[in-house]
Amino acid sequence: MLKFYYSGAPNPTKVALFLEETGTPYDAIPVDTRKGEQHKPEFLAINPNAKLPAIVDGDVTVFDSSAILLYLAEKTGKFLPAKTDKARGELLSWMFFVSSGVGPYFGQSVHFRNYAPEKIPYAINRYAFEARRHAGILDARLGRQKYMLGEGYTIVDMNVWGWARLLPAVMGEGAWDKFKNLKRLVDEINARPAAQKASALKDRHTFKTEMDQEALRAMFPHLNERVA
Repeated sequence: MLKFYYSGAPNPTKVALFLEETGTPYDAIPVDTRKGEQHKPEFLAINPNAKLPAIVDGDVTVFDSSAILLYLAEKTGKFLPAKTDKARGELLSWMFFVSSGVGPYFGQSVHFRNYAPEKIPYAINRYAFEARRHAGILDARLGRQKYMLGEGYTIVDMNVWGWARLLPAVMGEGAWDKFKNLKRLVDEINARPAAQKASALKDRHTFKTEMDQEALRAMFPHLNERVA
């Protein structure tokens, strides 16, 4: 059975959505990042980057949520666009757009607004601006068509949903007023039974919720080091 290493963060949740949408049997293995379990040797042997999610499928190991979604979609043949060069190009472009842009900028916006020990206006403004810009690109795309790749629901929509559903946490209250097309997509996916199961996956395990010194050291190890 496929082993799925997860937490309640956006990236694992989007993989959980695919697994639930396809009915793929999986063994959900929690990794509590606030306790530093992602830095243990047994997990680093699976993902040397010490991030969630990761999967082990027989003798295959895959980490990074976009890579996992692509792997699972290609293996199952589900939630992919038409088999044309044009569709393939759009699929890869938008999958990597989420990996290289949406995820990092949304995540850093949350970090500098909520967790950074110093409230640095430049950093807050920089990442908030980029988060808004990336959300705007998604919103414009969804203003022209129902889903990210056209009329069919695909792994790109799952990839976007993982982060977009948390837009108020990324940008503050009122965020949805500016991105109504993105909100439409998120609401539609939220209503799917698979999304409800994916969102509830974190409730199977009692994850640490306190952001104390142990959690800060585990999640933000750069706070423990000074670069010369």
